[in-house]
Amino acid sequence: MNREKRSEIFRRLRAENPKPTTELNYSSPFELLVAVTLSAQATDVGVNKATARLFPVANTPQAILDLGENGLKQYVKTIGLYNSKAANIIKTCRILLDEHGGEVPRDREALEKLPGVGRKTANVILNTAFGEPTIAVDTHIFRVSNRTKIAPGKTVRQVEDKLLKFVPDEFMQDAHHWLILHGRYVCKARKPACGACVIYDLCEYGDKTE
Repeated sequence: MNREKRSEIFRRLRAENPKPTTELNYSSPFELLVAVTLSAQATDVGVNKATARLFPVANTPQAILDLGENGLKQYVKTIGLYNSKAANIIKTCRILLDEHGGEVPRDREALEKLPGVGRKTANVILNTAFGEPTIAVDTHIFRVSNRTKIAPGKTVRQVEDKLLKFVPDEFMQDAHHWLILHGRYVCKARKPACGACVIYDLCEYGDKTE
């Protein structure tokens, strides 16, 4: 996999979807932070159903604190691991109010200090809410990067570091979303839809399907 092949891969993904974005519904960095926190081991569709009920009632740190942990659980109880997620969101709201003036920090170190926020979630916030050229490697990006050989690696961090090194600058801002969506809808885990893939001839996966 060379630089020109990688560039052509992203040119085709961009042509197919010029303005990709997250499938989580949000209208502020704080709403995105809550949605991403809820999305661990859950589907975006399920999270969107929960936040469609929650955000009209409470979409700021103070408003969610006013709900209380038990009140918050009533809105997110359809989502897996909702007890621990609700607890983390409440703790996060207190930290945001006490240390950041109620705003989501635009800083990796500060983000990763929030309960339930790891490197992947911080990357999503930095990229999607603040336009930073970061890549949050989830299971889809990990799979696509290894299958295509765009950025093969044995660990999530290895794949992230290689993507940051190899993705051409002009594509870096949206690469995260292109790769997630490609993995979610085309390069699927059990049965990749290689016959419908716009990068079929560039991909170096050895077990392509028709």
